[in-house]
Amino acid sequence: MKIILKEDVTNLGYKDDVVEVKSGYGRNYLIPQGKAVIASPSALKVLAEDLRQRAHKIAKIKADAEAVAESLKDVSLTIGAKVSATGTIFGSVNNIQIAEALEKLGHNIDRKIISINGTVKEVGKYTATVKLHKEVSVEIPFEVVAE
Repeated sequence: MKIILKEDVTNLGYKDDVVEVKSGYGRNYLIPQGKAVIASPSALKVLAEDLRQRAHKIAKIKADAEAVAESLKDVSLTIGAKVSATGTIFGSVNNIQIAEALEKLGHNIDRKIISINGTVKEVGKYTATVKLHKEVSVEIPFEVVAE
């Protein structure tokens, strides 16, 4: 079943993407939740017209995302955590701590667009990915140190 996404859906696509999903997922979850509509010929024509009219706005949003990515390119974070004698962290470091550390440096980044590869449960160096736009992402190195 082909659908048009009305908002970003994790691991599926971004707003205004036409994607193929299983009919149960589309009919029972995406459409009733208001996250998608069926990709009928008339809906596709409306989407094409909307995208044509919003092309300059989309270009501006992408340019803004690239500017933010440029400012984040040289950022390196140090995050303190309580650590046991063996170097294992009590709990783990997640995207909330990264967003707070970025905010201390003056970058207001939503925690929902920050992802960390794997889990951070030990002292060491890691990287986090910030997806600012569907075509713009930046990797931020961070180091976890003992408090």
